[in-house]
Amino acid sequence: MFGAIIRFFDRIVQRYLPDAFIFAILLTIIVFILGIGLTSSSPMEMVQYWGGGFWDLLAFTMQMTLIVVTGYILASTKVMATLMKRLALLAHTPGQAVILVTLVASIACLINYGFGLVIGALFAKHVVQRVPTVDYRILIAAAYSGFLVWHGGLSASIPLTIASTDHFLIDSLGVIPVTQTLLTPYNLFIVSTLIATLPIINYLSLKSIKQKTYIDPLFLETEPQDELAVTKDATLTPAERLENSSLLSLLIGGAGLLFVVTHFINNGLDLTINIVNFTMLFLGILFHRTPRRLLNSVTEGVKNAGGIIIQFPFYAGIMGMMVASGLSDQIALWFVEISTEQTLPFLTFISAGIINFFVPSGGGQWAVQGPIMIPAAIELGADTARVAMAVAWGDAWTNMIQPFWALPVLAIAGLKVRDIMGFCLILLIWSFIPISIGLLFL
Repeated sequence: MFGAIIRFFDRIVQRYLPDAFIFAILLTIIVFILGIGLTSSSPMEMVQYWGGGFWDLLAFTMQMTLIVVTGYILASTKVMATLMKRLALLAHTPGQAVILVTLVASIACLINYGFGLVIGALFAKHVVQRVPTVDYRILIAAAYSGFLVWHGGLSASIPLTIASTDHFLIDSLGVIPVTQTLLTPYNLFIVSTLIATLPIINYLSLKSIKQKTYIDPLFLETEPQDELAVTKDATLTPAERLENSSLLSLLIGGAGLLFVVTHFINNGLDLTINIVNFTMLFLGILFHRTPRRLLNSVTEGVKNAGGIIIQFPFYAGIMGMMVASGLSDQIALWFVEISTEQTLPFLTFISAGIINFFVPSGGGQWAVQGPIMIPAAIELGADTARVAMAVAWGDAWTNMIQPFWALPVLAIAGLKVRDIMGFCLILLIWSFIPISIGLLFL
């Protein structure tokens, strides 16, 4: 039965799901029509909302572009290639490969979502070289499946935001410590259940697919070629000597890592997306040993970032239409109207999952839903911290079928969104169960 469902979803997605860029365009059209039909916005106003928001994610787009590029830079060094290769030795069969990648990606995403996305995809490429008979599509889906747990982990944007003393809902919500969100029994149940069961679901998916997708491991070669010793030929120009200078890389790389060390000393385990990028970049500078080798790696890494650069502005435009037209508010209010004290967290989770299709950003979604859901929770007498976590889990839940966050993984893996979404759909269906149990009954 499970196998038939997996094969059905995979066939449907392979046949009907377009490229991720086309998906973003279709979402744009859908939100444009809904905004006109369900709000008082005119077509011209919707166009203005779209264009006005189009560039609102530029900083975030650059961050995610750098996640892909700096991840490639670091992975293409001998040091990291050796480490991942040794870890990949734990996998001897296709089933073990899928389980190992799922666990590594999940743990990495619990630490930091950006770190987890990159590590999961890069590690999968090493594992497929170790076990070339594994279905490559399912292996990458396994790498992405770890992203399901990020909003219950250390980089969870919503619970970390409301734990600060200067968040925008401080007057109505106050400061909610992580002991009331991330460290609650219901959140720990959801996280632990997903980490325990995602490898099983991915393993069953692997066993269910009869027509395997193999790939030549040489095509995914992640281990760098043997580095040539820096020539000391007297004919080198001064410029070429600088480009091949180990001293320059040592100086700037060392300065960068000194900053990273002091950052963690002063701030604890503060793994923001910027510090993750910073760390990977300067480790890459040190490990590549010369500026020339680093720049050669950058040239290759940039090739993987095209989808992010062109598609993220379209999602910013979609978010602009959703927020400015009031469409996102209207969706959230529909669920509030049918909620009770007991059901508000669960229905908030459902509404957050729907809104996440159009506002695929944890912080952005909280800015949209927080001002609606928290006053409703206070009025109904519901647990405000649980409602906030419901928004967080709704955001994480539908990421399994929203290509926005899959783009960095797909860029590194060299696949298209339709290659993995059939398998991610079954993960979406399964994860609904433990998340719902946690929010409703624990």
